[in-house]
Amino acid sequence: MSKRGYAASKKLLIGLIGAPIAHSASPAMHERAAEALGLRGHYQLIEVAGADAAGLRMMLEGVRRLGFAGVNVTYPYKEAVVPLLDALAPGAASMGAVNTVVVRDGRLTGHNTDTTGFARAVTPLLAPSGNAVALIGAGGVGKAIAFALASREVADIRIFDSEPARAEKLAAILAPRGARIAASVEDALEGATGLVNGTPVGMLPNRDTPVPAGLLRADLWVADAVYSPLITPLLAAAREKGAHIMTGRDLAIYQAADAFALFTGLAPSTEIMGEAFDAVMAARSAAYQAA
Repeated sequence: MSKRGYAASKKLLIGLIGAPIAHSASPAMHERAAEALGLRGHYQLIEVAGADAAGLRMMLEGVRRLGFAGVNVTYPYKEAVVPLLDALAPGAASMGAVNTVVVRDGRLTGHNTDTTGFARAVTPLLAPSGNAVALIGAGGVGKAIAFALASREVADIRIFDSEPARAEKLAAILAPRGARIAASVEDALEGATGLVNGTPVGMLPNRDTPVPAGLLRADLWVADAVYSPLITPLLAAAREKGAHIMTGRDLAIYQAADAFALFTGLAPSTEIMGEAFDAVMAARSAAYQAA
């Protein structure tokens, strides 16, 4: 549906496919953004764990036929949906990962706003004199982060993943742009100026960290894609070391704003989306402390 079509109908149906997603702040962000633009928006959580290709295909077929403007896709399906779509935007095709599926004229097109969102979020942390960034995780969000760092001309991206084949594949794609595989977390962090967690480690109810606290330093900046909780075990340990930290807040807001624009053709307010995000986080923190 065109921008004019959304303005005329005043209705917007979008959603999220993934598992677990009950913690997601996306419904609040998208619905508040829609309301501010005069739309009646509904954001549907589609939580199905362990879906195979046939199950994902059925979900996507429902999205195609039921009037959705599109859906976001999160862990663990960002790579699995790729071969099931009708088309891919160039960036999503290059990395083989999708977090946003737009429905237009019955066709499903995959995009990746994790890349554009993280690029916007990380820019203030990057030094003009050069950066060496350790990236933990080469899955769906890790790929997006690696491409975002490359788009910001980070010339030294060290990629470590617990599944070496994934790290090797991503490093090979981005080798001309300064990426290499790291043999270990220690190797990735040697001489690094920044560290990014691109894995779900640390997402509630998990309380682990992808990087031992002993490897963190005060002269690092440390970013985490996880936002539930906002201060993950990794970020808490980094802050104790005196490192500058970046929570998953900005990535969550910017990727959502870019996805909303793709769904509707309308530019949402990142300020309003941020207020909605903060309200969800505050409510979740209060509930967690009361439990």
